[in-house]
Amino acid sequence: MFGRIQNLDNRVLESIGKIHKPILNKIMIAVSKSGNLGLVWWGICTVFLVRPQWRLTGFNFILALAIAHLMGEITIKHIVKRVRPCHHLGDDEQLIDRPRFYSFPSGHTTASFAVVGVALMRCCPLTLALILLLASTMAFSRIYLRVHYLTDVVVGVLLGFVCGVASVFIFNAFVPAYFL
Repeated sequence: MFGRIQNLDNRVLESIGKIHKPILNKIMIAVSKSGNLGLVWWGICTVFLVRPQWRLTGFNFILALAIAHLMGEITIKHIVKRVRPCHHLGDDEQLIDRPRFYSFPSGHTTASFAVVGVALMRCCPLTLALILLLASTMAFSRIYLRVHYLTDVVVGVLLGFVCGVASVFIFNAFVPAYFL
C-alpha cells in the first residue's frame, strides 16, 4: 500500500513539475515564504487582535496554531520521519533552499488549515473565503516547490482543519459565554 501511495506522490510531483513557469515560480516562492514560521498567519492574528470585536477570534487562531504545531511539527513529524522530495533532486531542480526537517505532514499546510477551521466557525463568509484561498495556495505551493508530497499536504489539510475546529470547542469551554 505504501508503495502505491509513493508512486502516486511521485506522479503528482512529475505532473506539477511540467507546469513550472518563471512567473508562477515567483508567486509560489512568495506564497510559501509568507508561511515560514507561520508569518502570514501571525500577521492575520495581529489584525484580529487589534480590533476589539474580532479579538476573541484572534486568540482562537493562536490556540489553533499552537495545537496544530504541537501535533504536526513536534509530534507526528518526529514519529514518521519522512524524507522530503527535494532531497532526491539535483540542485538545479530546486527553487528554494531545502528545508532541514521532515516532510510529513506539511507544517505550512497544517497551520494554514488550522486557521481555516477557526475561520469556518467564527468568521463571515468573505473572510473565510479569503483565508481558504490563501491556505489552499499555500498548500499547493509546497508541492509545486517540491518540498512536500501530495500526501504530506493532504494530511496537513486534515490535521490542521481538525485542530482548528477542536480549538473552537476548547476555546468555548474555557472562555466564559458572556465574552463569546
